Amino acid sequence: MPVLLTSRDDATNVLRVTLNRPDVRNAFDEEVIAALTGVARDAARDPTLRAIVMAGEGPAFCAGADLAWMMKAVAYTRQDNLRDAEDLARMLDLLDSLPVPLIGRVQGAALGGGVGLVAVCDIVVAAEDTVFAFSEAKLGIIPAVISPYVMAKIGLSAARELFLTAARFDGVRARELGLVHALVPAQSLDETVDRYVREILTSAPTAMAAAKDLIKEIHGSRPAEVIAITTGRIAEQRVSEDGQEGMRAFLEKRKPRWVRPS
Repeated sequence: MPVLLTSRDDATNVLRVTLNRPDVRNAFDEEVIAALTGVARDAARDPTLRAIVMAGEGPAFCAGADLAWMMKAVAYTRQDNLRDAEDLARMLDLLDSLPVPLIGRVQGAALGGGVGLVAVCDIVVAAEDTVFAFSEAKLGIIPAVISPYVMAKIGLSAARELFLTAARFDGVRARELGLVHALVPAQSLDETVDRYVREILTSAPTAMAAAKDLIKEIHGSRPAEVIAITTGRIAEQRVSEDGQEGMRAFLEKRKPRWVRPS
């Protein structure tokens, strides 16, 4: 059975990626990490892709690390553990750096590394009864590899509380922290995800990619420190094909015809 299910809508160029280990609540191991890494690499090289939706099969989104994988890790050397951690870090970085929007469809539970997957998504839609936790400290370990992505979303104060207590928290708290953007009844997950997809499809592909890159580059900087970057980026985008088409379409009161690379 494949650990990931993928399907692509050729009409919209939206890719759906589903973690497919429902028997272990979609916990990940080296096989899942390798599969997600491959998907992310392929997606980054595909100029026709417009968006990716990441989901989990069954009742839970992702329960973090697989127990069988963790049992093997007990006997690992420091070097073995370093190699495993580097593989996970590479996967998260590739997902976080995708030039297209990554939408998370989250239900049931997102625990440990599963919250890391949530944190690298640009937009997260979660069911109201979803439970979250950075559960690592209760296992004698720490949420190290996922921490840069998580802290960029929830901030220092919440990280201190939730990393140290490893306490579970609900969807309302996750939304308050910025980890989740839309909290909906479970039966409305797909409808809400599709609404976000429709909004994305009306935006210029190059503008979204440039916006994602800009966010990463200037995050944490003071406005005066990034004047050259921000002014250069807007000037560059205004003279691009999508920039010219978008402004003309607005002035001419018509829908834009975005560049469709092949």
